[in-house]
Amino acid sequence: MSDHLRDAVRGAVLLPGDPGFDAARRPWNRAVEQPVAAVVEAADAEDVAALVRHAAAAGLGIATQPNGHGATGRTGGTILLRTGRLDALELDPGARRARIGAGVASGRLQAAAAEHGLTGLPGSSPIVSVAGVALGGGLSWFGRAHGWVAESVAAFEVVDAAGRARRVSAEDDPDLFWALRGGGGDYAVVTALELDLHPAPALYGGRVLWDGAQAPEVLDAFRRITATAPPQLSAWFAVAKFPGGEPVVVVDVAHLGAQDEARELLAPLPPGARADTRRVMSVAEVGSITADPTDPSPGQSRAELLTVLDDTAAKTLLADPVAPMLAIQVRHLGGALAGPAHGPHGPLTEPFAVYMLSLPGDGVLERQRELAAALPVSGRKPLTFLAPHETAADAFAPDALARLRAIKRERDPGNVFRSNFPVTGTPA
Repeated sequence: MSDHLRDAVRGAVLLPGDPGFDAARRPWNRAVEQPVAAVVEAADAEDVAALVRHAAAAGLGIATQPNGHGATGRTGGTILLRTGRLDALELDPGARRARIGAGVASGRLQAAAAEHGLTGLPGSSPIVSVAGVALGGGLSWFGRAHGWVAESVAAFEVVDAAGRARRVSAEDDPDLFWALRGGGGDYAVVTALELDLHPAPALYGGRVLWDGAQAPEVLDAFRRITATAPPQLSAWFAVAKFPGGEPVVVVDVAHLGAQDEARELLAPLPPGARADTRRVMSVAEVGSITADPTDPSPGQSRAELLTVLDDTAAKTLLADPVAPMLAIQVRHLGGALAGPAHGPHGPLTEPFAVYMLSLPGDGVLERQRELAAALPVSGRKPLTFLAPHETAADAFAPDALARLRAIKRERDPGNVFRSNFPVTGTPA
């Protein structure tokens, strides 16, 4: 395969035994083993098209990842396509639109948009790719104000299963456009996307941290704040216990508005905080609020959507020590996320999401399962929140999943494209 593959593309090709192969194939989550037959770092969109034609002719699959944040390890026998070099970024401030390559990270888009008083829809981490988030629907700090990340996508530039470059929008291919806006990467390789930007005249955000003993009163304040919060305010609650440290409780906030208004909305937060980083900031700095790690590391996570955060659910969240988990986070949803949505997931009607993060170890998965079973969960969850052992059926309602499978069969009958969570099965 080596000579033929290297002849097919201009980008770097790494095969088992080559120096750097093991490093290149590893995903962001070091707890996930990712076996692949080769790694290709595409030079540009034309390189992607050439690789797809080569793989289709050879009967090979392609797993596409900018850096592997959503990797599940379902890559056996595939060519791993890295799209990090597809990094074009063009802004049209007057039209409030950006054209970005598949390798562009959220933080880079935010920095460019902030210069014009605009914003994308960033999550907590500035280093994840915007394209990868959009393909999974995408939850953002500003989702309560502007909905799913995918709802802001105006068009995709893709390479289809025949190796043809195409532009896909609601007008020229409504079925594929629908599938790509949150249905994952099973139908084409996205090389770029056109994204609507949003006004960002002001942003007030940061983290407030208390000793763990104050968790009950902080959670009570969080519930009161979120009960009446306007869409411009997002608040996330978490209890955490990191190795070598004492338990802590935090509230992270981002408010698309003035400082005085935000402080009034957040007035129920109790005194006695050990740290408070809240301040007026640029939307380019939103990734600093939670200070997500920027280096790869191992982890085991589980997420659920809560139908209610009542007294019983609150007591359940705090009933047992966080350990052996590192953190239990509750994100306030609602707002525009619960409104009309045109992607496979549809409206996100659950008012809260709970996210459990752990280091790999004995008892971790059991503890996560026990907590999920004790909470009022809906049983459905966003695609980008799925854990490696879960499947697309955990994200989509049966009718949406059936439509996605039909589009997959029609657009990629040879199963060239292998997403992290394939819609047509659960391969090992």
